[in-house]
Amino acid sequence: MRRNIWLWFMEFVLLTFTLLWVCQVLFLQTFYDRMKTKDIMRLADRMIELYQKGGYEEDFKQLAIRNELCIEVLDIRYRPVYDQHVMGGSCFIHGYNSRAKDIVQEHLRNEADGVYYGQDTHPITNVKVLVYAHVIGSPEAPEGYLLLNTPLAPVTATVSIIRRQLVIITVLLVLIAAVLSMIVSDRLSKPIVRVTKDAEQLAHGKYDIRFDGSGYDEAERLAETLTYASREINRVDTMQRDLIANASHDLRTPLTMLKAYAEMIRDLSGDDPVKRKEHLQVIIEETDRLTALVNDILDLSKYENGKMTLERTEFDMEARLMEIVERYRGLSEVSGFDFLLETDGEAIVCCDAGKIEQVICNLMNNAMNYTGEDKQVIVTMQHTEDGIRITVRDTGDGMDQETLSRIFDKYYRSTNYQRTVRGTGLGLSIVKAILRMHDYAFGVDSKVGVGSAFWFVIHHD
Repeated sequence: MRRNIWLWFMEFVLLTFTLLWVCQVLFLQTFYDRMKTKDIMRLADRMIELYQKGGYEEDFKQLAIRNELCIEVLDIRYRPVYDQHVMGGSCFIHGYNSRAKDIVQEHLRNEADGVYYGQDTHPITNVKVLVYAHVIGSPEAPEGYLLLNTPLAPVTATVSIIRRQLVIITVLLVLIAAVLSMIVSDRLSKPIVRVTKDAEQLAHGKYDIRFDGSGYDEAERLAETLTYASREINRVDTMQRDLIANASHDLRTPLTMLKAYAEMIRDLSGDDPVKRKEHLQVIIEETDRLTALVNDILDLSKYENGKMTLERTEFDMEARLMEIVERYRGLSEVSGFDFLLETDGEAIVCCDAGKIEQVICNLMNNAMNYTGEDKQVIVTMQHTEDGIRITVRDTGDGMDQETLSRIFDKYYRSTNYQRTVRGTGLGLSIVKAILRMHDYAFGVDSKVGVGSAFWFVIHHD
């Protein structure tokens, strides 16, 4: 990389000097002649305006002196009306070698636009000159003729001087550019090289690396981005390992139970109807648990991969909450939980009813695992400016900030609970995935010793 940057820098320098040599040495004379011609054309237009206004003599004199310009104005019969001679013997339109009439008769009258300009060399002085003529008035009805003559200075000597200077300047600047480009390329490449080496370590599984891009802003921002990416990869890798470990554990337990009770039926209770029924019930419960785990894993995978679609319908959220809470109240007789529902009236919403019901059930299951000794789970529904806010609150020990930051992660379980936690450990992750699909705001409010309140808001359409 350092070598490539140096080569690009040197190519740019050489290209710059090549253009400079071409423009300043090869085409300097052509450029000078072209610019001189344009200047004379602009002066001629101005002089014709001054002539037609009258009182032009002093202005013509000043223009002739400042621009080393011979001027002659002829009337319609080619008789001199005004002349200004500043070139001595090298003028084409004054003196014994005057070609003024020839220019008008041979060239100017044949030009459709009434303009003639050309270059010539004086036969005596051998000076290259520019001859310019312009009709005063229109070519069809001329009022007179303006003739201008100015020397075209040869730039051969100038080119020779410039060439020598350019040789010295080129050699010095190429040496300076070579050294400077090495310094610049080294400075530019060092942060990238460091980041590349760190990235190679990241590729080999070292996720806790901190990228160093100090040197210039872009490399620093790249290093910060890669450092953040490495932390996220490390976090995801840790979560993946935890997922595999937890999933393996949760799968192993019911599978072990299934095998153990199947063997017990085979070896011990096959002929005892009561024992066989108990053992079969355990097998059924563990099968249900295993099925729930597999279903949660599959559902979460579909949500995260974007393969799950929403089927939005309109329904009364208050009525749906009443149905859900009523079903859970059936557990009170065997589990002792107390389910409370607080609403403030009918709430027509438009969302995926089945998936939102899954969200509410998962939140209620989570509250059952972590609520306090009173075993209360409180579900509330409120109309707010943002939409319908649904909250599921428990009366447990609450959570600290570290737990709050990770509570929606897959397989993460808070250690602040009073009873055996049942479930797959994916319930809150599924809640997060469903609510993100709906683009609903959600979160959790919790303080240690007070309890936790999980909430989400169904937006107004």
